[in-house]
Amino acid sequence: MHELRILGLLITDRIKEAGRTQEVLSRYAPIIKSRLGFHEVTEKVCSRVGFILLHVTGSTDQCDHLEHELGDIGGLELQKMVFAY
Repeated sequence: MHELRILGLLITDRIKEAGRTQEVLSRYAPIIKSRLGFHEVTEKVCSRVGFILLHVTGSTDQCDHLEHELGDIGGLELQKMVFAY
């Protein structure tokens, strides 16, 4: 059986947590197949809140370790969808 995971990350303080989040995502780059990030930008303001979608493939252990490390970052909420096929 194969597994496909979609992770949703809500970062409540992008400016404070971006460095640590990027560090973790870079370490797990081999299992991150797609990454899409959103944050509100206007002429006057760049939002501190950000949202990242990740399409992750790898061993169950690798994916679990990634989720665990992301979960240890303060100001970051993680939700996931898992598809088995």
